[in-house]
Amino acid sequence: MSLNFPSRPLSGAVVALAACALLAGCTDNTSSATTTTINERQVKVTSSDTACAVSSSTAPSGNLTFSVTNDGNKVTEFYLLADDGLRIIAEVENIGPGLSRDLVLTAAPGQYLATCKPGMVGDGIRSTFMVTDSGADTAPAGDQAEMVAEANRQYGSYVKDQTEQLLTKTRQFASLYKAGKDDRARALYPRARQHWERIETVAESFGDLDPKMDLRETDLTEGQSWTGWHRMEKDLWPAEAKNYHRLDHAARAKYADDLVANTADLYRRTRSMTFTVDQIANGSLGLLDEVATGKVTGEEERWSHTDLWDFQANVDGARVGFAGLRPLLKKKDPGLDAKVDTQFRALQKLLDQHRVGDRFQSYQKLKPAELKALSDAVNALSEPLSRLTAAVI
Repeated sequence: MSLNFPSRPLSGAVVALAACALLAGCTDNTSSATTTTINERQVKVTSSDTACAVSSSTAPSGNLTFSVTNDGNKVTEFYLLADDGLRIIAEVENIGPGLSRDLVLTAAPGQYLATCKPGMVGDGIRSTFMVTDSGADTAPAGDQAEMVAEANRQYGSYVKDQTEQLLTKTRQFASLYKAGKDDRARALYPRARQHWERIETVAESFGDLDPKMDLRETDLTEGQSWTGWHRMEKDLWPAEAKNYHRLDHAARAKYADDLVANTADLYRRTRSMTFTVDQIANGSLGLLDEVATGKVTGEEERWSHTDLWDFQANVDGARVGFAGLRPLLKKKDPGLDAKVDTQFRALQKLLDQHRVGDRFQSYQKLKPAELKALSDAVNALSEPLSRLTAAVI
């Protein structure tokens, strides 16, 4: 979505805490009926390099936990897709070999696709997953309902604002690129992409748009055409690519117009989007996973080396999602709220050290010790942030 810095797996205590967060009144004397409910709502997924074994093909609607273990040799991802195979309902990424991670969400009745993606490329290994109508009412009540509504409103407004700014700056960038004004296009490139990176998990939920707009060359599959930001990035920094021949004007116009058209499509699709608490919380963690899989490693911007801009934007988006949920989290788990806030501040402090005026320095200039410090800070934030969804739904 290679060297990876996977998020830390949840400990047994944390998994137990997550399970209790999903169910009222966890006690030692659990009845057989309650045990059945717990088992139905906890689905085990074992991902290998060639298979995706899901312990059940059905679950009742409401709060679900997919516990994903990677038994393969490649870093993997797990998605719950809509039945069209394109829309991402929820995901957990960057699961290294031998590691386990939980995906917690609230699922409505319907048919889905449980999908493992070994190597984090291609369409993945899919199987049908049915969510039956349990009749359970998972809607919050009282003051919590008001907090949830406000969090959803704030995040929806944020996404709309970021897509508006993205469309405006993408049009400016495309115009400069087509006109051959490369210095100005290079200067605008990371600034425009910030708006994409801040809402990257929302954009990725449209499975047909993301590959057209943000696919990296190393992630191309056989026969797949390469378009989008990174296609133009390579053309703007040709000295960083070996034996590369720059595109002519017609090709530049083609790729630029395509990016603008897809960005306009993204803008239109997000106008009517609404969000749930689990989507906001999982999205925040997903943005931090984007940092771990592409930005910390320096793989995202392999020619422009503007990874720190993307890094900051992913952190911005994750923090906005978290901030909207804080009133609810403070009520339910003030200790977790304080820990997540502390780790966000620590990571931001490290990022600020690499600013030069209103810009970030080239990622190539970071020393190994600085890269390790950033990686450690991302991992330190990932652990408590991975518990956010279970705490607020």
